[in-house]
Amino acid sequence: MTIISLIPADMNDTVDRPLAGIRVLDLTRLLPGPVATLHLADMGAEIIKIEDPGPGDYARTMGPVRREVSQFFVAVNRGKTFLRMDLKDPAARAEFLAMVEKADVVVESFRPGVMDKLGLGWEVLKQRNPSLVMCAISGYGQDGPFARLAGHDINYVGLAGMLEQNVGPDGTPALSNLQVGDLLGGAQAAVQGMLAALVAVKMGRPGRFVDVSMTDAVFAHNIMPLVAVNNDGRPAAPGKDLLTGGVPCYNVYRTSDGRFMAVGALELKFWEQCCAVLGRPDLQARHWSLGQEVGGADARAVKAELDAIFATATMAAWTDRFAQADCCVTPVLRADEAVAHPLFRERGMVRDALHPTEGPYHATGPAVRFAA
Repeated sequence: MTIISLIPADMNDTVDRPLAGIRVLDLTRLLPGPVATLHLADMGAEIIKIEDPGPGDYARTMGPVRREVSQFFVAVNRGKTFLRMDLKDPAARAEFLAMVEKADVVVESFRPGVMDKLGLGWEVLKQRNPSLVMCAISGYGQDGPFARLAGHDINYVGLAGMLEQNVGPDGTPALSNLQVGDLLGGAQAAVQGMLAALVAVKMGRPGRFVDVSMTDAVFAHNIMPLVAVNNDGRPAAPGKDLLTGGVPCYNVYRTSDGRFMAVGALELKFWEQCCAVLGRPDLQARHWSLGQEVGGADARAVKAELDAIFATATMAAWTDRFAQADCCVTPVLRADEAVAHPLFRERGMVRDALHPTEGPYHATGPAVRFAA
């Protein structure tokens, strides 16, 4: 059964997007795979999302469900076409294989070995379509000691050495509401791999199997802690590295109304302007590039002074003061404030849409734009 796309046709650009004509069969669920194919859809690919009969993708019922599906499902599955197929059924399996012959990409997120058990593994699919790109997204990759283990984002970032660096004031690792493993690993790395394989096919080479391990992707991008290991044998203490709170010029500060300002004055020229706006030009020379020890006593002392300064006014007041100073100081917004902000409104990143059964909702624009 085919179900309508989640975004009305008039929400889509009329621009000739670069993946127009590419057909993707999407067997993924929840967050990583659906976001990967969402990016492909935004670039013009035709996405046919195939779900089991019955409940289908678990994301349909995650969080509040209004009438038909959750906002979570709506957010990551816009612009797709939906089919229900029982791939354990021989007739449905035959139908799927016929679809593979006319597809460019198949992407799945089952545990390793599941597609083979269904009779739809890579060796079978590439026989039906030698130019096919098949992408398998998993927690730990298709081989190795953890290949068949279950996991979630918290496990992937924990094993990769990222979560240990992301600590709260009491030293306990803090859980980010941006799922780094799922989105950097499962989504972005998958898009990268699929596009590279599609380019190879375009150049006349055979199709490829793309093995995406979410944990590998986090590990590969855990740059600063890995640099510290190479330099010092171990990463910096959590919260005391250059980009994790070890310097006052790259930190967050609580305002008088309990909100926060993000200070990213990492370069000396920005720090000098920041200090000028704060009325403390005497602090301009106390910067890491001039010898201030990262995480050291002077850095902590200057951070304490800025804590006291920012606590004297509201976030709105500080935002106004820094509005004309190009020194990388911005407010820490809530998501509802970001939705209303001109930064995203004027670039079309926020689109007020109407789902046929869900009613009004905010849709994001494509993460990447193209122009002829």
